[in-house]
Amino acid sequence: MQDYKNIRPGEELDWPRLEAYLREQLPQLSGDFSVGQFHGGHANLTYLVRFGEEEMVLRRPPFGKIAPGAHDMRREHRVLSALNPYFAPAPRAHLLCTDHDIIGADFVLMERRTGVVIRKELPDCFADDMATKTRLTDALMRVCADLHLVDVDAAGLSELGKPDGFAERQLKGWTKRWNLAKLEENADMSYLAEKLPQDIPTPQRVSIVHGDLKFDNCQFQADDPDQVTSVFDWDMATLGDPLIDLAGLLSYWPDATMPINLLNGEWPDKTYLREKYAEFSGLDLSRMDWYEAFSYFKTAVIVQQLYARYVAGSTKDPRMEQFGQAAKLFANLGRQRLKA
Repeated sequence: MQDYKNIRPGEELDWPRLEAYLREQLPQLSGDFSVGQFHGGHANLTYLVRFGEEEMVLRRPPFGKIAPGAHDMRREHRVLSALNPYFAPAPRAHLLCTDHDIIGADFVLMERRTGVVIRKELPDCFADDMATKTRLTDALMRVCADLHLVDVDAAGLSELGKPDGFAERQLKGWTKRWNLAKLEENADMSYLAEKLPQDIPTPQRVSIVHGDLKFDNCQFQADDPDQVTSVFDWDMATLGDPLIDLAGLLSYWPDATMPINLLNGEWPDKTYLREKYAEFSGLDLSRMDWYEAFSYFKTAVIVQQLYARYVAGSTKDPRMEQFGQAAKLFANLGRQRLKA
């Protein structure tokens, strides 16, 4: 099944200039040039670029005002240039372009991976039963643990981030992004911004932290629910506490409290996910209340940024209209979790 579509109105690029640039940089390319767009993501723009039968993927930041440090294509290229030999689900990078005269922003060109992505609905290729969903969930938790157990020195990524003080910087950074994106005050966000820095857990190891690891950034093969074959969207990857990554995944996992329904149907509960991750990683999860409260805070900022772009007219994606209310609900969940 074709996994890309036509270009969304308003998200066209300078195709002739892009084609000329890529042919110059990658002279082995031949055949007719054509493009498509992957519509699944909410922020970065992802395009299919084809020369004859050869397909590649281009990623660039969204149009409009970008928060400092967000949508970092240079970071994505750095990770994907090194990680694949140590973590096979990471696609290989082909090139990084920082010349904004080409398409108006930095962009990464990378290996094209094919497969199926689980979004709101379970793809038809998988049986809609709890046994299959449990196998898919196990695969997700295993790939999460596998990433966190990568030897960052062996992978040549020891300079990707500064793990000392990682959580403190994360809190400061996401608080700054909140202040830039908010359209009104929010007492729950103010509470979290005050309380979270007061009791930061001590990390158990230094890991590559993906920053947005969940089903819709993973790819499976249609005949195999037991293995994640690709992981996408590396623009926020850094070094730090792996439990921040796990908490981010849990904050999007379906349950009765979720402000946005990202996954339909009945799935293993969050307790099961925590248990499987602990089994695969060997890490102690006794401080997950703090990590999950922080993750709800971060998620509230992310959806508020998307909503602010929608209000400003920088995107016409109708999915983002609901995100203003979702930000408030995520903030409240974070406050409840911190008090648990």
